Amino acid sequence: MKDQRAATFAQRLQAAIDLRGMSKAELAEKSGVSKSSITHYVKGDWEGKQKVVYALSEALNVSEAWLMGWDVPMERHPLAPAPIPPGFQPMPEMSAVPLVGRIACGTPILAEQNIEARIGVPALWRADFALTCHGNSMAAMIQDGDIVCIRKQPEVENGEIAAVRIGEEATLKRFYRQGDTVMLQAENPAFSPLVYTRDQLNEITIEGRVVGICRGI
Repeated sequence: MKDQRAATFAQRLQAAIDLRGMSKAELAEKSGVSKSSITHYVKGDWEGKQKVVYALSEALNVSEAWLMGWDVPMERHPLAPAPIPPGFQPMPEMSAVPLVGRIACGTPILAEQNIEARIGVPALWRADFALTCHGNSMAAMIQDGDIVCIRKQPEVENGEIAAVRIGEEATLKRFYRQGDTVMLQAENPAFSPLVYTRDQLNEITIEGRVVGICRGI
């Protein structure tokens, strides 16, 4: 009669192999335990020794105690993440967004012919596209050459910085609306506000709201 512990080890080893979809040859290569030995363990001929149990459980990503027959969860306990050293800032999760250049007349801002490249920006901004700032009308907040990330939306709140399309150009300004009048206000006091009323409102389109600024990339 086969040893009960060997039989339990055999059953659980086979269950783990089946669950991971791994062949005996693949398990042998990954664990360092020979294929012929694995066959004996699966048949219940041999009882797994500590070194073998550890190698097989690590290769199969299961708990050593579970593999040995204990009534514990099958999955290995993941190691706790290493503490972050003081002063170290981990890289944020990134997402790729289109960098828009000059806008062809009559095309949507994200039309393929308007896209110069795709760049990585922090995913938490939930940006839909980016623009390169030209000029210093929004200084000191936004500098010439900064890449500004935009979340596409048709309306913004008064005082928010918006990407506004005027003809073939997109400009960045603080947006204010009162009745049938819209004012686009620069940050730089050297620039006068742009004011649009009544039929002039047809000339402008809000493309989105500024959600982040990339500098020096």
